[in-house]
Amino acid sequence: MDSVTQAVLGAGIQGAMLGRVQGRRALFYGAALATVPDLDVLMSYPDPVSLMTYHRGFSHSVFVLTAVAIVLAWLIRKFRPNPGYSGRRLFLTLWLVLVTHPILDSFTVYGTQLFWPLALTPESWSAVFIIDPVYTVPLLLGVLFAFAAGMTLTARRVLVATLAFSTAYLGFGLAGRMAAEQRVRDALQGQGITVGELRAIPMPFNTLVWRVIAKDGNGNYYEAVSSLFDRGPPEWVRLPLNPETGRVLAGVPLHERLRWFTDDWLRYDVVGDALVVSDLRMGMAGHYTFRFKMAQRAPDGAWAAVTPSVWPSDRGGWNEFKLVLARILDGQPPLPLAQWAEQATK
Repeated sequence: MDSVTQAVLGAGIQGAMLGRVQGRRALFYGAALATVPDLDVLMSYPDPVSLMTYHRGFSHSVFVLTAVAIVLAWLIRKFRPNPGYSGRRLFLTLWLVLVTHPILDSFTVYGTQLFWPLALTPESWSAVFIIDPVYTVPLLLGVLFAFAAGMTLTARRVLVATLAFSTAYLGFGLAGRMAAEQRVRDALQGQGITVGELRAIPMPFNTLVWRVIAKDGNGNYYEAVSSLFDRGPPEWVRLPLNPETGRVLAGVPLHERLRWFTDDWLRYDVVGDALVVSDLRMGMAGHYTFRFKMAQRAPDGAWAAVTPSVWPSDRGGWNEFKLVLARILDGQPPLPLAQWAEQATK
């Protein structure tokens, strides 16, 4: 999630748990501590694939952050042995402020290495968009109220209420994702299309209209759109994954790492003499957020892997967003998936 959301979540937790003693300072302490896991963005990487796949790594591990909470709690108790709250409450507060950061990140589609150093596929629960005002605004208002009113009993109760609402909203997002996946699976099967892997991703800033991607096992994937308020079947378009094109990258370490990080939701396109690899999980048809040039074709036609570089991508703008907003309540006209998909090969 975005940094503002992480900060107000941390402020809300620490304010609710230690605000009675720490006062308004609890809000600042919690906000600052909650941003610590994202300090990995200060690290330098030699290429964009490494930057993408090492972000949300060790600094987002529940094991690492639990150790950090233990050390911080010990240090605070050492220098402030009688702060007015128990060591257990202090540790629990610090631990919650820290670990809720990567857990919240895991509710987005990006991928969070929650159990680093275990070599598990990064957690990517796809319940909320990376910026979602329905999640963030109530927390922000609760924190602002607590700051203005002081850490009174009422203020702490407001913080608890906003934390409960935000948590329930994550559950709503998970339920919406599962419902969208089932609607699209049923619609495809109704047309005689059998799909294997399938996943839904919320479209920008909401959990009401979902983009669903599905693989058919024959080198193709489907881009579909489904809204909670749909009265008709979802629209979809079939597109090629071009897996045979990607074979030139077989065994290339950064390519294998990208496959692992994205759970192999990749598409391959030859654009001129460049081999472009697109992460299908983020963006939508023709507007994929992460695209990389990973191989170059020589004059004799032979392909060679190159140091990855960012491939320019049209990520969409206000015009596309207006269509998404309209699509929440009305499936007619449908989103122009086929038209957008033409841009995926450019």
